[in-house]
Amino acid sequence: MPTPITKKGYEVLKAELDRLRKVERPKAIEAIAEARSHGDLTENAEYEAAKDRQGFIESRITELERKLADARIIDTANLSSETVVFGATVLLLDLESKQQKQYTLVGQDEADLKNGKISVQSPVGKALIGRRVGDQVEVTTPARVVAYEIRGITFGEL
Repeated sequence: MPTPITKKGYEVLKAELDRLRKVERPKAIEAIAEARSHGDLTENAEYEAAKDRQGFIESRITELERKLADARIIDTANLSSETVVFGATVLLLDLESKQQKQYTLVGQDEADLKNGKISVQSPVGKALIGRRVGDQVEVTTPARVVAYEIRGITFGEL
């Protein structure tokens, strides 16, 4: 099943994959060769660390290849909708605290709460999808139930 992702999110994953393949993998192979040249491998901590690093790099490469193969790029720059959809930036009012919050709904691999990007699969993301300006939504979080009013929906390049 395709996984939605923004163009920028796709480019970030692709750049990481390229860096791992072209920079990190060769460095790991070189580190293994260097550690191997020190002789006895049974008590060679450098060799074990280098092999562990290579294993991590190879598994991350495989994971990124899978994610990129399953990705479906959604161009958020030209979207427009009366309802909340993937790629929308939503202005919310917390009805209890009266504080405003702004979230952009992105794919799971792009979520970054510190920068206001939440996954469409998150509880807040799921509650917002399909809603309109003026709608009130309740979101059950681990700490409490939060009630929001949707104050605005905008789109733009992420």
